[in-house]
Amino acid sequence: MPNPDSEAISLGDAQRREAAALMRVNHVGEVCAQALYSAQSLATRQVGLQAHLKAAADEEADHLAWTEARIQALGGRKSWLNPLWYAGAFALAYATAKVGGERISLGFVLETERQVEAHLHRHLARLPAEDTASRAVVEAMAHDEAQHAREAQRAGAAELPEPLKRLMALSGRVMTTVAHRV
Repeated sequence: MPNPDSEAISLGDAQRREAAALMRVNHVGEVCAQALYSAQSLATRQVGLQAHLKAAADEEADHLAWTEARIQALGGRKSWLNPLWYAGAFALAYATAKVGGERISLGFVLETERQVEAHLHRHLARLPAEDTASRAVVEAMAHDEAQHAREAQRAGAAELPEPLKRLMALSGRVMTTVAHRV
């Protein structure tokens, strides 16, 4: 478990602002992950799948706390749009689970986690090398997201159609661009 409260070696103002903005984006992702797993857990009738989704949500709650701690340590702020991010992700995940069933719901988790892991690796490339605390948080999160994707795949996730994957990627880019600033 990374120590998100530990301060990185002295960062310049521009580096600190950029690191805080990247951690805000990651925090928004974790807000959305809470919504995704909560909605899908609520939508499924399979007790085993509910337990799996709740366990994943618990891990994502750790990520939420880690990113919030880093935002605070860097002197940043969380997104003002967090309630909207949560509501949108919840509605999308719930509808996906209800309309598509468990295999599609798990496919949504699988593709989400794949895209989030790739996004986190891009953030690692952008974070200042001196910000070892933020880097440790992002590396731990990327590891966990990859594990969630593997678990969804083992649980029977359907592979989503390519147009839906592209739509998810586009919506992710919109979210990350807006959350970087707001």
